[in-house]
Amino acid sequence: MNPTLAPLRNLLGTVAKSYVTVVVVALLVSASLAPIVWGSTSNPDGTVAVIEVDSTLTESSAERITDDLQEARQNDSISAVVLDVDSPGGGVSVSEGLYLAVERTAEQMPVVTSVDSTAASGGYYMIAPSDEIYVKPGSIVGSIGVRATYFDVPPTDEQITTGPDKNTGGTEAEYKAQVEMMRQAFVGTVIEHRGDELTLSETELAYAKVYTGTKSVENGLADDIGDTEVAIGTAADMAGLKDYDTIEMESEPRSGISLIIGGENGDRPEASAVHPQTFGRYGAVNTPTFLALWGSVDNERVIAATELERPVANETGGDRP
Repeated sequence: MNPTLAPLRNLLGTVAKSYVTVVVVALLVSASLAPIVWGSTSNPDGTVAVIEVDSTLTESSAERITDDLQEARQNDSISAVVLDVDSPGGGVSVSEGLYLAVERTAEQMPVVTSVDSTAASGGYYMIAPSDEIYVKPGSIVGSIGVRATYFDVPPTDEQITTGPDKNTGGTEAEYKAQVEMMRQAFVGTVIEHRGDELTLSETELAYAKVYTGTKSVENGLADDIGDTEVAIGTAADMAGLKDYDTIEMESEPRSGISLIIGGENGDRPEASAVHPQTFGRYGAVNTPTFLALWGSVDNERVIAATELERPVANETGGDRP
């Protein structure tokens, strides 16, 4: 062999061995890092929070729902909210407060509602800002109206007041005017958020009828037939999430309409009755309550209610707003 080529061949052999070693080391390093890289790319894009609304709307239940909505807005990992609703409504003020909380949330992220059984009166008021409303065919939807009521309690004698309405709170005409103002606000809110979809006129909407889920899709009070799973998928799509987690916000035990009157079985309230809207105690004072509640409550005396001509019977047989 040419003595000049020998050193060159040895040099090339050394370079080749070094190259193989580098390649093997690179492959081993890549293999060790692969699980880490895969794990980082498999993290979800975000989270869809499901908030239950499964009771009559009172200050107690509304506080929990409002807190859940606030947490969803402040949690950077939550990208959308689904409201899982089964509520006949409740007090006007708490319904309005929940409406405002849902509206604030909808301004920051997609909000989609799934109506399980009922979204009536105040239960519908609060979900009006939703981007989409899904219902089941047999769901109960609507009842856009309010009424003023109180529960009779014995008067207190020997009182000195500073004005003739200090104990009564107002006249029947004044209650009717207040109810009309609340009705206009309720109807106007629904038209504002659902106006493009509604086939009902303002007058028809104010009849305070309730509709089945199928009918509510036809008249625009709801968008489509679907359940909570469909609502979650829609909310994720609206938020641009392809890979996402779902969390259920903490819920309370279900409460019934009986809580509104403060009795276990609809018993007539005593002089120190639990106030039907706030659960506060007001002694023997007749404190009027404004309800956005579908259905009747035992022992209530309606002071004023939405008064509109109803040319047809309520589809489900209920006459209360």
